[in-house]
Amino acid sequence: RAHDNCLAKKMEITVSEAEKRTGRNAMNIQETYTAYLIETRWVMRAHSQSMWMLDSLWRRYSEFELLRNYLSVTYPHIVVPPLPEKRADFVWHKLSADNMDPDFVERRRIGLENFLLRVASHPVLCQDKIFYSFLTQLFFPFFQADSRLKALNATFRVKNPDKRFTELKHYSDELQSVISHLLRVRARVADRLYGVYKVHGNYGRVFSEWSAIEKEMGDGLQSAGHHMDVYAASIDDILEEEEHYADQLKEYLFYAEALRAVCRKHELMQYDLEMAAQDLTSKKQQCEELATGTVRTFSLKGMTSKLFGQETPEQREAKIKVLEEQIQEGEEQLKSKNLEGRDFVKSAWADIERFKEQKNHDLKEALISYAVMQISMCKKGIQVWTNAKECFSKM
Repeated sequence: RAHDNCLAKKMEITVSEAEKRTGRNAMNIQETYTAYLIETRWVMRAHSQSMWMLDSLWRRYSEFELLRNYLSVTYPHIVVPPLPEKRADFVWHKLSADNMDPDFVERRRIGLENFLLRVASHPVLCQDKIFYSFLTQLFFPFFQADSRLKALNATFRVKNPDKRFTELKHYSDELQSVISHLLRVRARVADRLYGVYKVHGNYGRVFSEWSAIEKEMGDGLQSAGHHMDVYAASIDDILEEEEHYADQLKEYLFYAEALRAVCRKHELMQYDLEMAAQDLTSKKQQCEELATGTVRTFSLKGMTSKLFGQETPEQREAKIKVLEEQIQEGEEQLKSKNLEGRDFVKSAWADIERFKEQKNHDLKEALISYAVMQISMCKKGIQVWTNAKECFSKM
């Protein structure tokens, strides 16, 4: 099985550190950025490490972007794993939106490691040589995908869109919308929850002040106040853990975009095919008109020949010959574009099925883990009030 042959099974890949650096960019302007340390280790020592292979190297986020652009253009039929966000989004008030914030950098470090593991586990992407050199060589082949990526953003209308891809595009829009709403609700809940927990610290303060004026009840009130302080402080760790589940949801928010990109690439191929077919039809019509001497549609050429006299038979023959060659070439092109289109649909659909399976599994796990975390949080709350009750009982 191709899956067992993937790089992730043979090599351990980690993004172990993040480091703030200062340097000059291409415009010679001083800038501050974060570099990430990628460490790799062969699981089976059967692979002798060659001289030029490094087991650790530093990469910037922009280099990860270059790698992903390259994969997206080279494998148009694949739902390429997304990168973690460049700037924090769906933040609740306590979180910093600064992309140099240590907590954000740490979450991005985890996200970049996850991206590399996703690629290394993919049955096709894991075998890519540029991906391999990204992990093991300081200078990996630089790749500019700008023009081909821009083509995906162009506006064009396909006459006969493939129903399956139209539905998939609609689904990815809906998925993105649902996850965005989910993340917004979760950020609002985190905000309220943070406030509720911190307000419990006031109980702690009041119980402590009260204990100072009581003799018999003093110790019980003091202890209960301590439990309330612990409860109020616990929310920071809880919400930090919750952020991890939010990031898992965000990954699928960006995956929806990757899914849409495959649909766009299919549309682009379909548009190319339709344009080629249209061009061929037009050339065949021109050829027929020249051969029979009848003009079916109004054209400037037709008008000119009427005004300035007909072409000589030799000129017409030469034109027909050129058109016939172009028609033959056009038919070959159309045939190869049709084949290419069929191959694309077959490969894309196989990868989309693989992605759907992965998505269902991952989102189910993330939602279960989130629910388990909420249950554990509620149990801790019950424990705090149980302890407080015991303190009150001993008064």
